[in-house]
Amino acid sequence: MFSAVKEYGVVGRAFREGQCRLVCENPRDFAKDAHRTVDDTPYGGGPGMVMKPEPLWSALQNLRQKAAFETAKVVYLSPQGRPVKQIMIDDWSEQSSIIFLAGRYEGVDERFLELAVDEEVCVGDCVVSGGELPAMILIDAIARQLTGVLGDPESARQDSFAAGRLDWPHYTRPIEFQGRPVPAILRSGNHQEIARWRHARAVKRTVVWRPDLLEQHPLNEAEEKLLSQYGDD
Repeated sequence: MFSAVKEYGVVGRAFREGQCRLVCENPRDFAKDAHRTVDDTPYGGGPGMVMKPEPLWSALQNLRQKAAFETAKVVYLSPQGRPVKQIMIDDWSEQSSIIFLAGRYEGVDERFLELAVDEEVCVGDCVVSGGELPAMILIDAIARQLTGVLGDPESARQDSFAAGRLDWPHYTRPIEFQGRPVPAILRSGNHQEIARWRHARAVKRTVVWRPDLLEQHPLNEAEEKLLSQYGDD
């Protein structure tokens, strides 16, 4: 499954060039029975299966024996976790290594989580079949923050959430599409005004689409002025 991040795009190139490294451990490889069982029915009854603690524990200890992961933080992907924020991605990108635990079935035995997991996070208010896809999202998000991964480091600094704001709208050729022209200011050559317009558009999108972001990063006086100048564009 993880070939999706290891083989494609700018992050895939980063893996090929050794800018980052991914090690995958399959808990089934550490199961003791002939069927390589990693799940069992929940105590107390109910639907679904629960991931057993022993194979996960053995897989984690095997990782810990590798020098790169001796002290790595363990992050569990689950719907119950804290919502992932860009500030968390920025912090993880500065770590020398990190271990992601991808849950499955109804979840993971709570004793393993209590003993081994440092943080439990969620990539969105929805449920998917397993934590592998959310883990790949985080791996991609972290890798693109590493020095040299993106062709232009300014790209990451201008992404949505980088400064508590969404990104501004982007346009390319042709000048007109389906009767909709590229905003004239972007064709003006006035880079100072273009920067102001883009900032205003980013602020306006944040106010309309994600007002919750303003709780941590309220509008400043300059942004208020930008909204009054470009708010109806």
